[in-house]
Amino acid sequence: MRVEQEKLREYVKDIEAIAATLEPVGVSGVERHQEFQDLMGRLARDADPVRQQMGAVMNSFGAGLFVGEGIFESLRDNLDLERWFRLPKSHERRIHGHRHAGVRIVQEGPTLVHALDAHVAHPEPFSMAELLPYRAARAPLCQQQAIGRRRLMRRARSTKHRPLLLADLERRYRESPEV
Repeated sequence: MRVEQEKLREYVKDIEAIAATLEPVGVSGVERHQEFQDLMGRLARDADPVRQQMGAVMNSFGAGLFVGEGIFESLRDNLDLERWFRLPKSHERRIHGHRHAGVRIVQEGPTLVHALDAHVAHPEPFSMAELLPYRAARAPLCQQQAIGRRRLMRRARSTKHRPLLLADLERRYRESPEV
């Protein structure tokens, strides 16, 4: 029993060290990221399977932890994140009159959130000169693909469009080069 408790205390110390790398107080994001990477590597190389699992979990969520240095560090938890998204979501709710903001804000979010939130930082109307640099802007590829998948799935759910979609998919399959 005592040996197990000592082992658990060591695990708690490891978790406290991980949590310390996530706290933005007093240390720059670059330094915290380096500490996080070092700790992740040490845990992944450890012979203990529990520590190896900790390292694997750190590796799985580590990619998105240190993005937006100086922008998102004030968001402390999921409630803060929800408050940050509240303004665009409430705008979207007012547009279509439903309680849920809809999938549009998820799929078109990379570009939509900035547009819906623009009036917060810029209270007066935009002039033509301010908008001109954005006239050739395109949505990111991931967003275009998400919208294409949504369009395809909407056609697949429709009893009216499903036969046409299946016929089109079969035709494209027959015309594709043999692999």
